[in-house]
Amino acid sequence: MTLPLFAPGEDPGPDFSALLRRGPAEPGALAVSDATRQREVGSPTLELRHGTTVVALRYADGVVMAGDRRATEGYTIAHRAMEKVFPADRHSAISIAGAAGPAMDMVRIFQTQLEHYEKVEGLALSLEGKANQLAQMVRANLPMAMQGLVVVPLFAGYDTRRRIGRIFTYDVAGGRYEEADHHATGSGGRDARTTIKLGWTEAMERDRAIELAVEGLYEAADEDSATGGPDVVRGIYPTVATVTADGFTRASEAEVAERFGALIERKTAEGRRP
Repeated sequence: MTLPLFAPGEDPGPDFSALLRRGPAEPGALAVSDATRQREVGSPTLELRHGTTVVALRYADGVVMAGDRRATEGYTIAHRAMEKVFPADRHSAISIAGAAGPAMDMVRIFQTQLEHYEKVEGLALSLEGKANQLAQMVRANLPMAMQGLVVVPLFAGYDTRRRIGRIFTYDVAGGRYEEADHHATGSGGRDARTTIKLGWTEAMERDRAIELAVEGLYEAADEDSATGGPDVVRGIYPTVATVTADGFTRASEAEVAERFGALIERKTAEGRRP
């Protein structure tokens, strides 16, 4: 594959998405036409996998982001260990809810966009600039969203200029909104948001923030069949990660399992059976 050449006025510069749109496609690469997509999406037999509940909250050192692991196809569990929380770059994270296929593609392109920008410009985008880039990708997916392939990401990171954690949410039209303290989206988002809202406090420590994120997912799974709770038999637990001045760090499976174990013990002691 040879790199495309552009006239000075047509060079997409650090915009990787524009580079994909302007560059000549290799034979067979991304060779799915709009007409083909419409036929596939309109087919009554098409089964689509959907990711469900993801949460994010600020704490003293940055942000915690967590997501359950279940993917569904209608009323069927399609996958029990899907990953929904990813590093966007060193100081930011993205989590996904909605149609799994387009969501995974959006994550990969977003990660590449941020890396491409940094290589071309020699410095990283600001956190707000990253949030704006993601908004453009969500807006570009609107035609597919109108056909049922809705993607609603949750974006958060550590702002190295302000030295605080920040959280951004989106609607299907690409609207970008900053949340002050916490948010959750997906089919179990309402129950997760309620739990986190009741337990959140300013300048929380890391351990308490992870506990609260885990509890939000637990309560969402208790009310929403599409949200997966802890699977002790298979050893599958939600993904939990933190983003601080030191970067993106994923919490270990052992730590998340321990948090869930303590939560279940507390619920049992309170008279609530898990």
